[in-house]
Parts: sequence; structure tokens; C-alpha cells
Amino acid sequence: MIGDFKNAGREWHPQGQPVKVRSQDFVDQHLGKGIPYGVYDITANNGWVSVGIDHDTAQFAAESLRRWWQQMGSRVYPKAKELLVMADAGGSNGYRIRLWKVALQELADAIGLRISVCHFPPGTSKWNKIEHRMFCHITENWRGKPLVSRAVIVNLIGNTKTRTGLTINAELDENAYPTGIKVSEAELAAVRIKRAKFHGDWNYTISPRV
Repeated sequence: MIGDFKNAGREWHPQGQPVKVRSQDFVDQHLGKGIPYGVYDITANNGWVSVGIDHDTAQFAAESLRRWWQQMGSRVYPKAKELLVMADAGGSNGYRIRLWKVALQELADAIGLRISVCHFPPGTSKWNKIEHRMFCHITENWRGKPLVSRAVIVNLIGNTKTRTGLTINAELDENAYPTGIKVSEAELAAVRIKRAKFHGDWNYTISPRV
């Protein structure tokens, strides 16, 4: 939540000058909330975080991937023909979400790359390296700091660095992502998806249609 709310952790301040925060955590109707969606490049040890302001949907997740590719990935891997995405089993990029596959098809068509997805089995999302190599450092960097504005959130994320060379780019995503979108059988059938022999529900590749 955005506003002068308590944020876990400790920070040094002059004695007798603590930062005052609200005693109740209710969403501020004017400031709203910030929704971080991250992409972590294991090889390059860098990351991208889109901070959404609407809803955490499959379209938002796919748009975050698109922004990472355009702003960072395509520069590091200009000759790439395929992306490998390791995603959690649930949430906006869950393996059961039809809209996630449709959104990935649109992304594959737009960037001209095959997109292979490997979902972590249910209950094992903490194995995802993005938790241990990126988001944990973001949380440490903004510990004890009230997230009073969208700019503060983006700046704190974007200024997160580690001694081992981690760098993160962050950007605000002000697009609207409505919930409740239904994907028809025809729309799902139009997705060029090839499922792996082992757990094809968790492991699959989506190819561009052009």
C-alpha cells in the first residue's frame, strides 16, 4: 500500500525524530497501491520490476516481460531466438490461467521469439531464484521506509544493488488491467502451444504465429 504506513525493518534516524506512520493499514483511496512484478535474469544477474497501479493480472505479467525484453533483454541477448521463463504455479502467471497463455502468445507474436515456460510445482515457489537473489534485496533496501508515493517505490527498487553485482531497473506501469476477462475455447485453441512430454501442464512452449 502506498502512503505513510508502517514498513517492517529498522533504519537509523536522529534520536527523538522517528518517522510517524498511521496506526491502521487501510488502502488510501487517493494514493492506491503499488504492484511489483519482477523479471530476474539469472545469467546477467540483473532484474526488471514493473510497478503496476491497477490489478495483478496475466496481461500485466506479460507486459512486464515485454518491457524487460525491450529495455534490457534484447540488448544483452540480441541473437536470442527463444526465452525460457521459470514461473510460479499460481498467481497471475499460473499454469491454469488461460489468459496467461493468450497474453504470452501476443507477446511471442510481438517480439518474434519462442517462449518456453517451466512452472515450479505447486507449493515450491520459494525455490524460484527471483525470491532469493532479487526480491529479498529489494525488501532489505526499503526496510523501515514508509512507501509514501509511487516515485518512492520505483526509486527504492531501482536503486537496489548488491556487492555481487545485482542491478535492477524499475518503471511505473500506469496501464489499466481489468479483471474477470474470460478466454473462449476458440481463443485458447489459437495459441500455438507445444507441451512437453513431462508434465505438459507445467512445461510448454508458445511459438509466434507470424
